[in-house]
Amino acid sequence: MKRYELIAPCHFGLEAVLKKEIIDLGYDISGVEDGRVTFYGDEEAVCRANVFLRTAERILIKIGSFRAETYEELFQGTKNLPWEEFVPRDGKFWVAKAGSVKSKLFSPSDIQSIMKKAMVERLKEVYRESWFEENGESFPVRVFLLKDEVTVGLDTTGDSLHKRGYRKLTAKAPIAENLAAALIMLTPWRADRILVDPFCGSGTIPIEAAMMAANMAPGMRRGFTAKNWHHIVGAQIWRDTLEEAEEMVDLRVETDIQGYDADEDIVAAARENARLAGVESLIHFQKREVSELSHAKKYGFIITNPPYGERLEDKENLRPLYEMIGERFRMLDAWSLYMITSYENAQQDIGRKADKNRKIYNGMMKTYYYQFLGPKPAKKPRPEGEKRQE
Repeated sequence: MKRYELIAPCHFGLEAVLKKEIIDLGYDISGVEDGRVTFYGDEEAVCRANVFLRTAERILIKIGSFRAETYEELFQGTKNLPWEEFVPRDGKFWVAKAGSVKSKLFSPSDIQSIMKKAMVERLKEVYRESWFEENGESFPVRVFLLKDEVTVGLDTTGDSLHKRGYRKLTAKAPIAENLAAALIMLTPWRADRILVDPFCGSGTIPIEAAMMAANMAPGMRRGFTAKNWHHIVGAQIWRDTLEEAEEMVDLRVETDIQGYDADEDIVAAARENARLAGVESLIHFQKREVSELSHAKKYGFIITNPPYGERLEDKENLRPLYEMIGERFRMLDAWSLYMITSYENAQQDIGRKADKNRKIYNGMMKTYYYQFLGPKPAKKPRPEGEKRQE
C-alpha cells in the first residue's frame, strides 16, 4: 500500500484532542499546527480516519508543499506537483478553498484561479489533451498559505466530517457535532457516569456522548468523496472499514444520558435526531427549564452549550440565566460543570471561578470552555481475594 501524509483540520484549540484520537487509531503524527494535525497512513488510513475520527473537520491527502511569494511561483510550484497520480483524465478538479495567513499572496479567488490553470497545464502535458471534459469523479483541492509556505491537499471527505448524517432538524445556533464530541472528550466522562445537557437544543452533545458510549463510529452512515476514487482507495478497503465499524457497536451498554430544553418542539427534534443516529434508546430527552435542573445521584457531569447572547436583545437575559445555572449547579452533590460560551461574565454570574478554561474557536467566534470540577468518586474496593495486577 502507498504511504501518504494526511492532513486533518480541526477547530482552533482542539489540536491536542485530535492528535490523541489519531494516535489511538494507530497512526504516527508528523506535525501539529494551529487548526490542523498531520499524520502518516496508507489507503486504509484514509478510510479509517474518515469513518472513526470524531473531532476532525476533514481528511486531506497532502499532494505537496512549496514556497511562493509571487503568483508565478505559485503557478510553477503547483504545476510541479504530481497531479496525474491522483486526478484521472476525466476527473473534475478545482481548488475548493484557499486560506492565507501572514503571506504575500492573500486573495483566495486569485490563488484558486492560478492554481487551477497550473493543474490544467500539468495534466495537458501528461495526458496529451488540449481540453478536459471533467465529467468524471470529483477531486476537490484545498490549499493553505502560511508565511508564504504553500500546502496543497486533496479533499477525501466532501461535506465536513461534522455532518454525521443524523442531524436533520436543528435548533437555533446548534453546536457542530465534532466540537460537541471534543467537549466531551476533554472531560473524564465515561459511559457509566451521568451526563446532563440542560440546553440540549438539537441534542448534539447527548447524541455524541451516546455514540461514544456505544462505540459507534461517527462516519458510519455517510458518504465520502474518496469512496469513488477506486484508483487511490479500493472499494474493498471501504467495505472492510465499515464492517469493522459495525462490529464495534454495542447498543446494550447502560447509560444515564439526559437532554433538557425549555421548548417542546426542540425536544421532539432532538429525539428524532437521536433516532436517526441509532442511539435513541441510550438518551432521555425531556422538556425542562434550567431552573428545574436536579438529580438524586452524585458525581454527574453537566456538559453544555448555553445561550451566548449574540443578539443584542438577548444579552440582558444572560445574567439571570447564568446565575440560575450557578444556583442549580451548587445544589447538585459532587457534580462537575463543563460549559462552552463566549459570554464574558460567565464565571462571575455562576459565582465561582472555573478550575480550568480553554480557548476554543467556534467558527470565527472566540469561546471559552469553562471547567468547574467536582470531586472524584471513591474507587470501588476490590472483591476479596482478587489480586492486584502489577
